[in-house]
Amino acid sequence: MPHEIKQWKDIADNYDDTVLLGNGASAAVNKSFLYGSLLERALADKSISEDVQLIFDFFKTPDFEFVLRTVWQATNINSALKIEDKRTREAYENVRTALIQAVRQVHPGHDEVSVHFEPIYRFLKRFKTVLSLNYDLIVYWTTMFGIDLRDGHSFKDCFPYGEFREDWEELRKPIRGNQSVTLVFYPHGNLALARDKSEQESKIFGGDGRLLDAILARWESENFVPLFVSEGTWQQKVSAIRTSYYLSTVYREVLTSDQSTLVIYGWALGDHDVHILNQIKRATVKRVAVSVYQHSQSFCNHAQYLVEENLGAGIEVEFFDSASDGCWIHPAR
Repeated sequence: MPHEIKQWKDIADNYDDTVLLGNGASAAVNKSFLYGSLLERALADKSISEDVQLIFDFFKTPDFEFVLRTVWQATNINSALKIEDKRTREAYENVRTALIQAVRQVHPGHDEVSVHFEPIYRFLKRFKTVLSLNYDLIVYWTTMFGIDLRDGHSFKDCFPYGEFREDWEELRKPIRGNQSVTLVFYPHGNLALARDKSEQESKIFGGDGRLLDAILARWESENFVPLFVSEGTWQQKVSAIRTSYYLSTVYREVLTSDQSTLVIYGWALGDHDVHILNQIKRATVKRVAVSVYQHSQSFCNHAQYLVEENLGAGIEVEFFDSASDGCWIHPAR
């Protein structure tokens, strides 16, 4: 029997706890996000040297950030011990340059996507928590857009003054009067997050139109590397998450926090991200709404199985059209 695929407006009132965004959400904003991995982009551009390819092969990972950080740490150690190592240095410079070029080619500019910020803002502000699995700046820019509206709602990414607040739950409290609050988290990191040589993590600031340039300039300074998990199996992603205080806190505390309802938008529910559902299983989710692209019944079957397999057979699962009014980039009518 075919699954019923509803309109978002018909079920929206039942969901206000958590929304989880996958790559399909970013691709809906700009088709450039339909690329494969950043490594595939770099390989297609032939910007990866043979030495760097050997490193990817040795660690059996397509995760650009992991390789960049590993080689970066090696160059820092060599420098501290005054070990001359031109080959390692060149490998670091190559992987850094390749990553920067790949991001520049894939990520659209602020003005190219700004038309979508208002409907995204309207959609996200209904939720208490936003979880974005995407490393791009769409959600970041949208929250910045909301600041100028002064509508009594506040988005907080838990990085006040650029550093993560470990007592993040405290930030749910309104700053002024009756102001409502949405907390935003990046379980796989984000372009706007970086770590320095002592593993201290921080958020990068910059004007909306200049933020991407500010991020890439920070990487080029050689004092910082990005904090995001780009590719790999779920086991590799969990290993990468455990190397970061911020990511591990989101993984251990935020994903498992009390939430009776969950909306999944633009997430393919692939095997490489099953660790996310495994953590959410520890929360108190009772009802899940999953967006469906182009009314795919095969995806409904896949999603129903994955959700029930990981969250429990008693979970209520319903589906809604990803292009319906009022959800994500689609204005309410």
